[in-house]
Amino acid sequence: MRSEDNLLPLIVEPEQLAEHLGAPELLIVDVPLKADSYTEGHVPGAVFLDHRRLLAGDGPVPNDIPDEEALSALFSELGLTRDTHVIAYDDEGGGWAGRLLWTLELIGHTRYSYLNGGIHAWRGDGQRIEREPSAPTPSDYQATIHQPQVQIRREELIDRLDERELAVWDARSPDEYRGEKGKNAHLGHIPGAVNFEWTDAMDPERHLRLRDYAELIAELEAKGLTPDMEIVTHCQSHHRSGFTWLVGKALGFEKMRAYPGSWQEWGNRDDTPIEK
Repeated sequence: MRSEDNLLPLIVEPEQLAEHLGAPELLIVDVPLKADSYTEGHVPGAVFLDHRRLLAGDGPVPNDIPDEEALSALFSELGLTRDTHVIAYDDEGGGWAGRLLWTLELIGHTRYSYLNGGIHAWRGDGQRIEREPSAPTPSDYQATIHQPQVQIRREELIDRLDERELAVWDARSPDEYRGEKGKNAHLGHIPGAVNFEWTDAMDPERHLRLRDYAELIAELEAKGLTPDMEIVTHCQSHHRSGFTWLVGKALGFEKMRAYPGSWQEWGNRDDTPIEK
């Protein structure tokens, strides 16, 4: 659960963040898809995070969660402390920022926010940017998986596919969902999963901010995704679904989970059920 005394709300607008720049408890993290985005201009004081650090990087599921030692090293380098309030953003509307915030939730650090629209909204609103990199002040952060329920593993998901109170939100493109596109051994989708592509939750007219909440809730409910349900979201690598997990949280869906293995794991095994 999020702390009641968080400095800023879960979804922060550029003008709100601008008022708090320089606050000692803030750690602003730019986790772009394209590293050039950071050097082209970032939020003042923001530190750069290579999004690959959020992934295990090797093994049969390279997009899985890094181990606790790697997470401890990462968050110590970033300077995370118990009292730090993290502001995450990226250059693509929330995928990697969402993955970072989901990882924080996983380790029990709930002081965090997302800069709505990321760097596109920040620049679009005419806020001040910096081009010189900012160096974090390292800490000694011991990361442990405090809230394992934020994720779901393949075995549990297979066992629970028939449960009416559990729904699977596939954030991939319709072509991937239908099994018409992909590079996995098997194409298609998890049985019973509903498809709502991640970009459909963004407003291109407002610099990729989240779309109107009431409209989003109505569209998700029409697909069978309701706030009372336990919702598992995934994509190919739990990158795009980093954003859809965050969207669910913002809309008040209290039982949002993510499947970090995503289709990279599910679609490359011979023992996972698949629909087309």
